Formats: sequence, C-alpha cells, structure tokens
Amino acid sequence: MSSLFPKVAKIKTGMSSSDLSTGMRSIIDKSRQLIEIGYSNPTLLMDAEIIKLKVQAFINAMPRVKPHYAVKANPDAYLLKVLERHGVSFEVASNQEIKLLDRLNLLNGGVHFSNPVKSEQAISNAINKGIKWFTVDSKEELLKIFRILPQAKLSLRIDVPNEGSDWPLTGKFGAQMGDVKEIIRIASRIKARLQGVSFHVGSQCRNPKSWKVAIDKAKYVMRKLDAAGLRVRLLNIGGGFPVTMTIPVPEIGVIGDIINREISPLDKNLEIIAEPGRFLVADAGCLISQVIGTTSRDNVRWAFLDTGVFSGLLESSQGLSYKMFSNGEGRLVPWTIAGPTCDAVDVLPVKQLLPKSLEPGDFVYILNAGAYTSVYASNFNGFPSPLVKFL
Repeated sequence: MSSLFPKVAKIKTGMSSSDLSTGMRSIIDKSRQLIEIGYSNPTLLMDAEIIKLKVQAFINAMPRVKPHYAVKANPDAYLLKVLERHGVSFEVASNQEIKLLDRLNLLNGGVHFSNPVKSEQAISNAINKGIKWFTVDSKEELLKIFRILPQAKLSLRIDVPNEGSDWPLTGKFGAQMGDVKEIIRIASRIKARLQGVSFHVGSQCRNPKSWKVAIDKAKYVMRKLDAAGLRVRLLNIGGGFPVTMTIPVPEIGVIGDIINREISPLDKNLEIIAEPGRFLVADAGCLISQVIGTTSRDNVRWAFLDTGVFSGLLESSQGLSYKMFSNGEGRLVPWTIAGPTCDAVDVLPVKQLLPKSLEPGDFVYILNAGAYTSVYASNFNGFPSPLVKFL
C-alpha cells in the first residue's frame, strides 16, 4: 500500500510537525492521482500505514497501557479493522457504535462502554452483546446499571483538571470529589462492582503534567475504594493525547515518560487502559476540498470551499485550527475561509495562508484531518459529507 505521508524510519515518539511539513508535496501528488480519477465532492483520504505507525508509537511510549480506540473519533469500518489488526481494542459511547462493532465482528468482552450517561436500552443491549465494563460518574447512573445487571463491572469517572487542553471536558463529565465519597458508600452498601477509576484530561492536552495530577487523584480514589472493600481492578487514563495541528504539542514519548513513572508503583495485576482517538488516526488523514468561489471584501480575501463547518470542519469553529495548503502557486497571503452553505456561522475564525492567485477550481488540502471531520459532517443545505477513501 502506498503512503500518503513520508515514512519515519524509527517512529517511537510520534510524528513531528517537520515530518508532516516535508510530506506536503507527497500529499499533493497522491491527491492529484485521486483528482485525475474524478473528483466529485470533498474526500477524506486516509493512509493505513500511518495508523499502524501511530499505534506503534503509542504502545512504545506506554507498554503497560492498552489502547482502546475511541470509536467516535472516526467510525469508518475499514479504519476500525486496521486498528484491530494492530492490537487495538475499542471504547464506545452509544448503542449505534456497539452495533457497528458487532456488525464488523469486532465486538468482544474487552470493549468498554465509557459514556457516563447511558439509556437503559443501550445498557441492556451492551450487556446482551457481552460488554462487561461500564463507566459511571454519578450515584444515579450506578444505581441504574446495578438495577439492570448487579454483576456489571463499573468504573468511576472522576473530575480532573483540564489545564493545557484545547477542548476541556470538565463540568459535563466526572464526579466531583465531594460526590465520590457518597458514590463509594452506596456501591459498598449494595455490593455493586465499582472496581475501576477513570478520567479524561481534555482533548488535545498540551500539558504533560496534567496526567500526573490526574493519576495522583485517581490513586487517592482507588485507596478509598480499597478501604470500602471494593477491590480495584482497572485504571482508565482516558484520551487527550495530542497531535500537531498549527500549535506545537509534546511528543507522545514525553507524555509516556510521565505516565509510566506514575503507574510504576501500582499493582502489576491492575489493568491499565487508555482511550486515544485523535492521536491514532488524525495524522493519517488529508481532507481534500475544492475552491468554489473567491472574492474580496474590505480588502480581505475570501475563499469559499465545498466543505466547511457543517461538512467536516466543525472543530475549526470551536478554535481548533488545521494546517491548509493549495496546489496553486505564488506568494502566500491571508485568506478567510468559508464553507458552501447559506449559514453565516459557516466561516472559519482563523485565516489561512494560501496562494494569492487562488481561484475557483483550485484544491485545498487540510492536514491532520483523520479524526472528528467526516464523523461530524452532515448534509445540511444539501451539500454532501466527505467521502472516506483509503490508499
């Protein structure tokens, strides 16, 4: 299989921004091959070899931590099979994701249902399909699952600081320390199998020390569980492992060194997992889009693409900026990028440096787009979602 990006001979700590920059011409060449076949609408071009390298990088950085891919990042069927082939298990957040894994024969007892709030139907279906681990972050969710299956294995998601995260997750998720004591008390009283602790430091976390703070907090809760007679069997360190977009991020080896030191004293029989999503698949994808119109307003250049906020670039509207480049030539100047829909919010907040000569028919290539692009897309206003193709 040909590669979308240049290979890194000895990848141990992930791909650096310079590695990706040197691959821009390669991406254009591969994308032109696709265009010659016939471009019809935005296409997310994926490279399975890069996914393999990212899995290896993660495992090399944290040998004791088992990766459970967050299916929500990109649920493409072929992608999921590639991950499973390289030893990755899965984390699901919905009934539909469970059904998808089941349909692909990828569902097994190692899959974790980590959404802290689930419908009774979804819980029952997960149990029927053999899922054993469920995440809770409230006494209400604990009691709900216990009522359906008293033997279910439960992991308590705790609130941890999300400092340095581009996309904080605190507030909506995670039991506050003031509530943890009550949840543990109830679990001990009814003899629920509350035997795990989990957390999430926030998406695209650029502060490696956040994992140290979170693991220290998890250790405290694990001691409380043990003291209550609830034997801890699982530590789930969640996701948040970053990739280089337009802002430098710590390499996975730097994060791994911190995590490895913190988990080193823990019981060797304790299962430790993580839920990487973006880290495993983002670098493997290039979103190909076409310019459909240009104009200038108050001396500001505008480029309208056939993809936008509603068709793959939702995260851009929330402050996550992608690196873009074009097959056009000439001096680079700032452009405001807008999508094709008739909605005023379909405009990216960060200007992009693209050729001054940009015109309709030119192509724009969006890097690091393998995660949270096609899955976020809709057909709003009649514009198609990106196709997903593998080299």
